[in-house]
Amino acid sequence: MATIPAVVAQFLAGRRIAVAGVSRDSKQTANGVYRKLLASGYQVVPLNPNATEVEGVRCYPDLRSVPEPVDGLMVVAHPRVGLELVRQCAERGVKQVWFHRLFGQGSVADEAVREARARGMNCIVGGCPLMYCEPVDVGHRCFRWLLGLQGKVPR
Repeated sequence: MATIPAVVAQFLAGRRIAVAGVSRDSKQTANGVYRKLLASGYQVVPLNPNATEVEGVRCYPDLRSVPEPVDGLMVVAHPRVGLELVRQCAERGVKQVWFHRLFGQGSVADEAVREARARGMNCIVGGCPLMYCEPVDVGHRCFRWLLGLQGKVPR
């Protein structure tokens, strides 16, 4: 696998990551991200305001509700919640935020990205941890290569 970009390495250096957007429907993208981070040895905290349990574990409605410290936030939710999540990161002292996107808008909201950067956060826009957490499956290797050609993955 190619060298991991510094911003991604910095994000993945945290051991406790919250994933916003994990669903009761295990087929959703956020759930795949959640499971991959777990399988890669991370402590992962699911966030969903409409569920008390997902993937067999307690789910929190927002970052404010998580009792322990969090090293980073992975946003795999509708872009309209991004700004509020960035504000919650600031309140909690979370300095790492990654907005998931493979194609289209994904979870990226320009206002949320501007706010995260204005607050000095390590803000990753686009791509997915599944492109970097070993072992990387063939599909995500291809996504990383294709989106890399288009300049749409972290550098």
